Amino acid sequence: MTRASAQQPTRMGPWRFVVWFGTVSLLADFVYEGARAVTGPLLASLGASALVVGVVTGAGEAAALGLRLVSGPLADRTRRFWGLAIAGYALTVISVPLLGVAGVLSAACALVIAERVGKAVRSPAKDTMLSHATAATGRGRGFAVHEAMDQVGALVGPLVVAGMLAITGGDYGPALGVLALPGVAVLGLLVWLRARVPDPEAYEREVVASTDEPASDGRLPAAFWTYAAFTAATTAGFATFGVLSYHLVERHLVAAAWVPVLYAAAMAVDAVAALATGWLYDRHGARVLMALPPLTAAVAVLAFTGTVAIAVAGSLVWGAAMGIQESTLRATVADLVPSGRRATAYGLFAGVVGAASLAGGALTGGLYGYSIPVLITVVVAIQVLALVLLAVTSAARR
Repeated sequence: MTRASAQQPTRMGPWRFVVWFGTVSLLADFVYEGARAVTGPLLASLGASALVVGVVTGAGEAAALGLRLVSGPLADRTRRFWGLAIAGYALTVISVPLLGVAGVLSAACALVIAERVGKAVRSPAKDTMLSHATAATGRGRGFAVHEAMDQVGALVGPLVVAGMLAITGGDYGPALGVLALPGVAVLGLLVWLRARVPDPEAYEREVVASTDEPASDGRLPAAFWTYAAFTAATTAGFATFGVLSYHLVERHLVAAAWVPVLYAAAMAVDAVAALATGWLYDRHGARVLMALPPLTAAVAVLAFTGTVAIAVAGSLVWGAAMGIQESTLRATVADLVPSGRRATAYGLFAGVVGAASLAGGALTGGLYGYSIPVLITVVVAIQVLALVLLAVTSAARR
């Protein structure tokens, strides 16, 4: 990048950039969450066993998180953030409509994994570009608005696919084919945004010209590693919605047909919590994250009871904790890591979250079958450790 191009101003305000990128994510979630809602039944219709469905979807999630360890450093080395973002989104929005017409189990399995690879390719680059704009808007609020818009797509996509399946009598081709329309819009918006804002880092350069950016010696700051440890701890004690819904149905607290409705309600709470904690983060800093371990512990205490109202409340608290995880946790990474290493940090951070999520699912699922009181005790103990690690992170930043 030449000096002249580095100083070239962007042609769009930072808030507009955040909102338009949020629209991209909304449409992309429309596409891939719509497909993920029916991945299991679709693969089963092509002859997949439960084992195959589990292996394929698990491999997809592993790819979506693990490959960011490669795509993050690649983004930092090449500085081709737009190219990686567009390539990743393109792989996702092309794979999903093809999934509906694959017709062969092996091809469908490959497309399921390809869609998740697309997320791995784009995510560090996308988060880094957002981090530059949110340096001007407020990191907490910027990431929160993006997350709230993201959740709108996650709600609408599955509903549209369900409606199409009802209309067509269970034909996956039209149900997933209709998702090509928002997919085309995703790519069109990205190309337009790239033309309007070729250098999102300019937003942050204007801010750091009058503030202190963390000094960089090429290594990730110590505070990032303690923060990653905090995130791993609080995530490792976080029950998955699969375990929560299993409890609700197996204990006959909620009918299976109502589980998607409860999930939708949890996603609505997710969006509200993201907006609230994002605003608080910009006013009070990382102290707002002290709410996450108690919320995580409260999920276990409330959700695994035998009382319907309390268990449902626990699921809604789960949504609130998810809102903080998906927005404010990412905002803090941007405040901890200098611009030149940020995509690498986001890639590593995703790897930590992925490993901790796997551990949390296995831990809560295993302990649920053994003893619910033991499960609650272990989760609470892990969250106490998480609070200690957050305190260490705060001390390391001073």
